[in-house]
Amino acid sequence: MKYSFKNDYSELCHPELLDALLKASNEQNTGYGLDKHSDAAKELIKEKLECNHCDIHFVTGGTQANASVISHILRPYEAVLSCSTGHINVHETGAIEATGHKVYTVPGVDGKLTPSDIETALKYHQDEHMVKIGLVYISQSTEIGTVYSADELKALYDFCKVNQLYLYIDGARLSSGLAASDVEFNQLKDLCDVMYIGGTKIGMLSGEAIVIFNDRLKPYFRYHIKNKGAMLAKGYVVGIQFEAAFKDDLYFKMGKHENELSSYLSNELKKLGVSLLSESSTNQIFPIFSKEQVEQLQKLYAFEIWEPVEEDKIAIRFVTSWATSKEVCIELIEDIKALID
Repeated sequence: MKYSFKNDYSELCHPELLDALLKASNEQNTGYGLDKHSDAAKELIKEKLECNHCDIHFVTGGTQANASVISHILRPYEAVLSCSTGHINVHETGAIEATGHKVYTVPGVDGKLTPSDIETALKYHQDEHMVKIGLVYISQSTEIGTVYSADELKALYDFCKVNQLYLYIDGARLSSGLAASDVEFNQLKDLCDVMYIGGTKIGMLSGEAIVIFNDRLKPYFRYHIKNKGAMLAKGYVVGIQFEAAFKDDLYFKMGKHENELSSYLSNELKKLGVSLLSESSTNQIFPIFSKEQVEQLQKLYAFEIWEPVEEDKIAIRFVTSWATSKEVCIELIEDIKALID
C-alpha cells in the first residue's frame, strides 16, 4: 500500500490516547459529556489557558463544531465573514448555509483576513436589504498552512470589538498552528470570543473542544448542541482523549513533531529547486510539479491534488501527522530527487 501524505487523520489514534481509552473501557461513566473524564479534561484545558471563566463543550468533528457555534451566535438575518479559502466556504458542503446563514467571503492574503478586509465587507453591507455581518471566522492554522501572529490576531479582535462583531477561531489544526506561530495557548483567551481546539487532526479518534470566552455566548449552548445533533451520548470517549492529551502536554508535542517533519520536507524540496505554492510553516505544504511528475509520484504516494498552476503545472498537498516518521520523509525526498533527475 502507498504511504499517504493525504491528510493528518489517516492513522487511528496516538498510542497514549488509545491506552487511556482502553484503561477506561470497563468503566461506567455518565453520558453526554457530564462524566469525570470530561470534567478533568476541561480543568486541564482551563489550567493551560490560565482561564477559569471559559465554558468548554466537547463535540466529535470540526464541521459539527463550526455549524453549532456559528448558528448559535448569529441572528437569522446575520452572516459570517470568511476568507475565500476558509474551510466553512470550501470544504463543508454548505453546512453553514444549511443553518440559514450566508458565508460572505473576501479574498484575504495568504489565507488570512485583515482588519481592512473586514472593513471593506462592512462598508458593502450597508442596510437592511442585505445580510448583516455578525461574525468573523478565521482558522489557525489556515487552509493553506499559514498562521496568524499574536499581533495580527490582536488587531483583528480589536477591530471586531470596536465594530460589535464576534471573532471565532477554527482550531482544527491548532496544535500545528501554535507550534508554528508566536501565539501562546494562554493568550487565546484575550484574542477571540470563541474557538475550538481540534483533536481529530492531531492524533485523536475524533473530537473537538469548543471553548467559549465571551459571557454573552455561554447561556443555553448545551441546548443548541443537542438541537443540532452534536451531543454525543458517550461523550466521555472524547473527554478521555482530551484528558490524556493535555495531561503531559502531548497535545502540543504532537504539533511540534509534525511541523518539524513538514519543515524538513519544505527545506529539502527547496534545495531540489521545487517551488511551493505558499510559505507554510505548519504541517501542510504545497509543492508544485509538472503534470507528468505528479502522475509518476501518484504511483508511489497518496496525496491531494490542490490546484492547477500555470498551464502544465499542479500544486499538490503533503500533510505530515503525529505518526509520520523522519524515515518516510527521507524516502519521499529521495523518490522526488530521482523523479526530477
